[in-house]
Amino acid sequence: MQRVIEVLQSLPTLPLWMALSASLPVAWSSLRVYFGVTIILSLFGWTTLARQVRGRFLALREEDFVMAARLLGAGKLRVIFKHMLPSFMSHIITTATLAVPGMILGETALSFLGIGLRPPVVSWGVLMQQAQNYQVIVMTPWLLIPGLFVVLTVMAFNLLGDGLRDAADPYNTGGMD
Repeated sequence: MQRVIEVLQSLPTLPLWMALSASLPVAWSSLRVYFGVTIILSLFGWTTLARQVRGRFLALREEDFVMAARLLGAGKLRVIFKHMLPSFMSHIITTATLAVPGMILGETALSFLGIGLRPPVVSWGVLMQQAQNYQVIVMTPWLLIPGLFVVLTVMAFNLLGDGLRDAADPYNTGGMD
């Protein structure tokens, strides 16, 4: 399974998202296209979390509290669900929070390019489609406002994720050794 994850992570996501999104039938309703784009974005978004969960599990199984639970006769499932899972649930929540900006940017990019959500659906990418021409931007600069909201939302989720990570593990320096 780890090799499958590595292969999926080695593929360039944006061109792959574009190809899969372009293959969605034009005749689909807005709701079907929305779910199709969501599934396409999710196909490759889970690999990072899966890899981190595996690494965290491998590190936790060598911890003293896990060894103590095993020595006291706890079964594998009890050790996993009562000891290991609660100790890194905050890590899973933090990683999921940090993955949201990538999904927002992916959907916005696909919709902006016209191969994601389509009008009359309201999406930041759909709203920014009109701002593709610089002459239009000169005449109507307010068309760039959705781009500002994308930047603010992505920054807010990144700051939230960093805050959750710091709250969950205040001794983690975030790789800045």
